[in-house]
Amino acid sequence: LLSRGPRYRLSAESVRDNALFVSGLLVAKVGGPSVKPYQPDGLWEDVSVERREKYVADSGEGLYRRSMYTFWKRTCPPPGLSTFDAPDRESCVIRRSRTNTPLQALVLLNDPTYLEAARKLGERVCLEVEREHDRIQLAYRIVLSRLPDDEELATLQRAVQSAREHFATHPDAAASLLSVGASPHSEIIPISEQAAWTTAMSMLLNLDESISKP
Repeated sequence: LLSRGPRYRLSAESVRDNALFVSGLLVAKVGGPSVKPYQPDGLWEDVSVERREKYVADSGEGLYRRSMYTFWKRTCPPPGLSTFDAPDRESCVIRRSRTNTPLQALVLLNDPTYLEAARKLGERVCLEVEREHDRIQLAYRIVLSRLPDDEELATLQRAVQSAREHFATHPDAAASLLSVGASPHSEIIPISEQAAWTTAMSMLLNLDESISKP
């Protein structure tokens, strides 16, 4: 049945939760009050009287709870979820729309949630196995539940090598990339290596296959 079922993009909440899960960041705690994950600065001020209301993101596990616990302001829904067609909750919606837009790719490439998830996933594969070939295979198994074919393996190896060379000569760029997100980065892995694997894992998390039901 799975092999013949309809293929479609995951819901907004599932896209975010999936990235957190494969990176090891997801907090599986059930219940409790709403939480406030990452959100661009200034959005609440723009829709409040005299710009009084300010959004203050949580710290600790509040950043990594499942998306269903995200605090929702109906006049200013979380943009990362709205971009993936989450309803604004102004009215009841029987069936969600499902679109594919360039904005979704920009969110997956630049939103702190997904950059941090890519960084932690890169740390995970680097710490679990030694060989580059094995790291890529492990990443594919974690994210896509399959092994890469020869072309995919070669493509990601080239991406890692290119990023490694770039960050080796641009340590400030590597440090800037690794500073995204509240979780600490590994002190064991060299920053150029960690930044290179962050870049490669971001590519993997941005695959259409990564955000789609097979």
